[in-house]
Amino acid sequence: MLDLESAPVVGKGLHRVCYGHPLDKRLCVKVLLPLQSKTPLIEAEREVKYYRRLEKKNVPWTMLPAFYGEIATNRGPGYLFDLVRDDDGCVSQPLTYYLSNPGETAAHGEALSRAFDALQTYLLQWKIITMTIKAKNILYQRRGKSEGRLVIVDNIGNSDLIPICNYVDFMAERKIRRKWRRFEAMLVKEYPQNELVKRKFGRSVA
Repeated sequence: MLDLESAPVVGKGLHRVCYGHPLDKRLCVKVLLPLQSKTPLIEAEREVKYYRRLEKKNVPWTMLPAFYGEIATNRGPGYLFDLVRDDDGCVSQPLTYYLSNPGETAAHGEALSRAFDALQTYLLQWKIITMTIKAKNILYQRRGKSEGRLVIVDNIGNSDLIPICNYVDFMAERKIRRKWRRFEAMLVKEYPQNELVKRKFGRSVA
């Protein structure tokens, strides 16, 4: 059993907390918070099932962290993933950090702009379905002074009762484009003063 008592918290959401693996700095462990309902468990199981599907499709883990299975911990069942780090070894910051800080946006604006385009292309190319796309669930992995990529670390999977988009490519593409448009609109609403957001997405959602 993996002891997470002294493991650092690297992320926390409504239903799960993410710890740095205490024995392997390349990995993180997602653990469910104390359950108030069955919903978080259902979501976790759906995510695992969808990751298994992506593995069978040989999806490259470039903008998603690879999944390595489940592990017993002293905080309950854990789920092992890559821990996304910048090229200097620091844990990557969420996209919210860069969009909330004008100085960071200015310093990385061009690379972020390219990273947005690359992420959309990646999702469409590999027909990857997300529940929602939110800035807080995306990390910006710096890979040099002027390069980086966006990595989605949460809300992966398809909650449709009949998940036909998992099997019909053109319907998957329609869903991905629809969710991306909502993502753009959300960014414009949440970061109305951000120059990158205004320049890149303001016209498309006007």
